[in-house]
Amino acid sequence: MQWSLFLLILMGQCFFSTCYLYEYHFIRENKTWEEAQKYCRENYADLASVFDKADMARLRESTEYEGKAWIGLFSNPGKENRMWHWSLPGVEYTERETRWGGSEPDDRIQNENCVKTRENWADVTCGQTMWFICYDGKKREGKWIHLMKDPKNWTQAQNYCRDHYTDLASGLDQADGEEFKTLKQSQGSPMDVWIGLFRDTWRWSDGSNFSFRHWNMESFYDGQNNKKCAVTLLNTSGKWSSDECNKKNPFFCYDDKLILINKNKTWEEALDYCRLHHTDLVSITNPHQQRWVEKRAKNASSPYVWVGLRYACVMDLWFWINDKLVCYENWADNGKIEECHRCAAVERGGRYQWVSKSEYEKYNFICSKQ
Repeated sequence: MQWSLFLLILMGQCFFSTCYLYEYHFIRENKTWEEAQKYCRENYADLASVFDKADMARLRESTEYEGKAWIGLFSNPGKENRMWHWSLPGVEYTERETRWGGSEPDDRIQNENCVKTRENWADVTCGQTMWFICYDGKKREGKWIHLMKDPKNWTQAQNYCRDHYTDLASGLDQADGEEFKTLKQSQGSPMDVWIGLFRDTWRWSDGSNFSFRHWNMESFYDGQNNKKCAVTLLNTSGKWSSDECNKKNPFFCYDDKLILINKNKTWEEALDYCRLHHTDLVSITNPHQQRWVEKRAKNASSPYVWVGLRYACVMDLWFWINDKLVCYENWADNGKIEECHRCAAVERGGRYQWVSKSEYEKYNFICSKQ
């Protein structure tokens, strides 16, 4: 009875609000983009990176200022510098998980930066109009995938999906899964539809690979000109625009609450170290936190990085050391071994998935701090 009550209390924590491992700071000093970057790196972590719409809301809530302000996005123009991204934050594009047609992507017409699908994928110009596929992460109408038969260009389609569902269909599970294929077949003859794949030359100052974009298309220009730095327009719902980097604006920095310790220790030693010198071993309870852990893990000197997840033999469950149950999971295939003296570590590279390791192995580790 006591264990059952304990588990019910823990399970209720799955519904608690999101805890973030980073915070935004608005700096009301006018600086060029590079001056702002230097200031943020000296006093915080870096110019602000934005993972999704929730981050954008937090950014806006951190100030009552209503002008424009620098964020950490900049462009490195040139066809050779473009990178593919999925529109839905947290879905990574990888070359081994694609459905390109024979010669695609071919860039046949200048700047074919958006992707449509019929039987296979093809890159086309983003201004074309066609039907599109939205993904609903909450499955509110009993299905994940929705075909929208109101022709729009790619950006309009993205905005519609984000306003009414979650996003444009992103990743193979959404843009090539069984529900997607069934939906296409139900239409009879094949048709072109937008999916959430795009490419651009924009990068984040801190090296993050975040795919979220929030452009105000009326003022945004993505050509090869001198507007290579991004501002958020706080008087227009925080939409972004490109601007000349030598102009002077206020800016947003971010400061994260994680630190990678490049020392190899057992899990218990790592836990003791974090609690003595910082706060605790990091817990990962949602995709936001996973992405910030990845940013640290990639710089590790060991193949895996300890985090604060442990297997409890008595209760036969995994739990975080902050007493949270595992509501969000990112286990590698065959990586979840449920045995005594097992703890979780994150891969240093690849897909940064979790693997179960003997607590006596020695790896780098990530601490959280206040």
